[in-house]
Amino acid sequence: MCGIVGLFLKNERLQGDLGRLTGLMLRELCDRGPDSAGFAVYGGGIVGTTKICMVSRKGAIDWGTIAKELGEAIGAKVTVEEVEDHAIFRTSGAGDTARKWLIDHVPEAYVLSQGQSIEIFKGVGHPAAIMDRLELAGRSGTHAIGHTRMATESAVTVAGSHPFSTGDDTCLVHNGSLSNHNAVRRKLRREGLTFETENDSEVAAGYLTWRMLAGASLREALTDSLAELDGFYTFVAGTERGFAVLRDPISCKPAVMAETEDYVAFGSEYRALADLPQIERARVFEPEPATVYVWEHER
Repeated sequence: MCGIVGLFLKNERLQGDLGRLTGLMLRELCDRGPDSAGFAVYGGGIVGTTKICMVSRKGAIDWGTIAKELGEAIGAKVTVEEVEDHAIFRTSGAGDTARKWLIDHVPEAYVLSQGQSIEIFKGVGHPAAIMDRLELAGRSGTHAIGHTRMATESAVTVAGSHPFSTGDDTCLVHNGSLSNHNAVRRKLRREGLTFETENDSEVAAGYLTWRMLAGASLREALTDSLAELDGFYTFVAGTERGFAVLRDPISCKPAVMAETEDYVAFGSEYRALADLPQIERARVFEPEPATVYVWEHER
């Protein structure tokens, strides 16, 4: 069933409240996905600095030693911030090289995201506990995406929870099921993409990354996906600049949006939006089938 939320802030004065508001929304959807949860927060990027987020598969990890070894391997300064079982590495070195080194040399952890702005956090268990443990309420930024998972296509693991990120500053959350994900995964692997799970949603994220690496915009990549990805789905995708929403042509999965002068919000159900500021003045609407909606900040 799964629950999805997204919050895009137009008003800079609300950025300090991004995590708190996203958390309010996500808590309302805990019953739609009680086995795991995750969220992506965009903000705080520094030009020339790449952030790489990781999470332990199981048990404690000496992240400080890993940061030192990574710095020596790529010949650049690396710092690390620890958040419970997660780590955020920051480096001025080549992000792709750093990510590959971490995947190859730290098998006891998963790489969750890479980019200038994005930070992804995930966990297994009740979503409310995960949000509290990983300090969502205290996070700030320009936009965020969250997901509560009820597993249907793959095992309940940290790696299998959403959001999925397969490219710089991009991520995707998904409510639904893709019927042709195995065929698309094989195609994308031939194109050079790698996948860490057998989850169908990771394939959708990989498809968007593949199209955008070829020069497509987020809107164009999502439009193309209508012809390539079969199944029932609501996607919310994020990039450094903003976020987008797409429902399949049948639109059997619930979705509702609200827009004001200060923000754009998405939820699987209206109750996720009910406590947002000035919601009574918002334009509330249901996204149309097979229609891409995009909101982005100017560069």
